[in-house]
Amino acid sequence: MTNQPQQPQQINIELGEKEAEGIYSNLAIITHSPAEFVVDFTRVLPGVPKAKVHARIIMTPQHAKLLQRALEDNIDKFEKRFGEIKIQGEPNAGGFGFQPTDPQTRVH
Repeated sequence: MTNQPQQPQQINIELGEKEAEGIYSNLAIITHSPAEFVVDFTRVLPGVPKAKVHARIIMTPQHAKLLQRALEDNIDKFEKRFGEIKIQGEPNAGGFGFQPTDPQTRVH
């Protein structure tokens, strides 16, 4: 048996018509256990008291960590090309859209 370098496996990924349309989400709810991470994607609309989960992704903790790294890498590339992404509620971020809850002003 010889030690030949292993060739990277090429994966053919199919994107269906429905999935290609995408789903808009402005809220992700993340829960986890020792075995998995569950990410529920929903959207919250002003004046609508109920939100529906539109997609649920379940992955291992290792895949969640790899997703985090991929997102960080892609956000870095995006910001180098288009400028810093401003987060609502931070200084100079503008005053439209959904605002994150300030834990110091939350009513209990």
